[in-house]
Amino acid sequence: MTTTTPPVTLDDVRSAAARIKGVAHRTPVLRSRTLDALVGAEVFLKCENHQRVGAFKFRGAYNAASRLTPRQLARGIAAYSSGNHAQAVALAARELGTTAVIVMPEDAPPSKRDATAGYGAEIVTYDRYTGDRAAIAEALAAERGLTLIPPYEHPHVIAGQGTAALELVEDTGRLDALVAPVGGGGLIAGSATAVKGLHPGTLVIGVEPEAGDDTRRSLEAGRRVTVPVPRTIADGQALPTPGELTFSLNRRLLDGIVLVSDDEIRDAMRFAFERLKTVLEPSGATPLAALLSGRIDAPPRRVGVILSGGNVDAARFAELCGAPR
Repeated sequence: MTTTTPPVTLDDVRSAAARIKGVAHRTPVLRSRTLDALVGAEVFLKCENHQRVGAFKFRGAYNAASRLTPRQLARGIAAYSSGNHAQAVALAARELGTTAVIVMPEDAPPSKRDATAGYGAEIVTYDRYTGDRAAIAEALAAERGLTLIPPYEHPHVIAGQGTAALELVEDTGRLDALVAPVGGGGLIAGSATAVKGLHPGTLVIGVEPEAGDDTRRSLEAGRRVTVPVPRTIADGQALPTPGELTFSLNRRLLDGIVLVSDDEIRDAMRFAFERLKTVLEPSGATPLAALLSGRIDAPPRRVGVILSGGNVDAARFAELCGAPR
């Protein structure tokens, strides 16, 4: 009997952790007695909103970019993203002394677009509802001789994202469950690789917005399913199809997907601000929303949660959370 080595392993995540050490932040783990009481479990919040660029994406972007050859770095990097991966690649390129060209949707949050430009990247825009961002970026990279670093369809990106969960387990000990947002699937694929590599019995539960349940549908169908481009406040999860590489990992590693509404996301953002004194963007709040809204039945005793990002400007935050429902 032969076994196939998965495209990303625990050793890959550990290698990524060594590579990003001292460059990426080791983000804090937040506790709240109020949250524990509401959920009925011990909850450990991994605050990737305190990561460089304000999101977990810097981990994977730097791990991948730092492995490029001197020749590749001299020519530059290309990427496509609605915001957080864009900022991450732009900063990684600056750290490594190269340039970046980022394909971003026209309706990307202005704060994310401005931050990406602020790190020195060139921005090329497209219409997310009619354009194919991957095709645009691939054509641009081929034309200019750039190396493309996709937001999740890359083993070094996935391994880098998994370092968030690796740190969480190192800091808290064994977890009964890990809850994380699902967009393209890179964060949860890397996280599941890390936690199940350490403790195979840990449950890994993904969270998607109700309007963008492509991974849930794909897992149920046993194949990648495409949904209409989601219209949700969780812009970082507004993807129509899970990644091919990430889905190959997630269909083997995930124990389930739960869905949250935009209103539940708003409530979680407000709770984090008022009770935890921390700011989350909508995508970063979805796993907290799943716990607070009871979408996860009978949570296990020790639950880790990855708060994936906090990139939301003051005006947008006030618009979303200014008045309770």
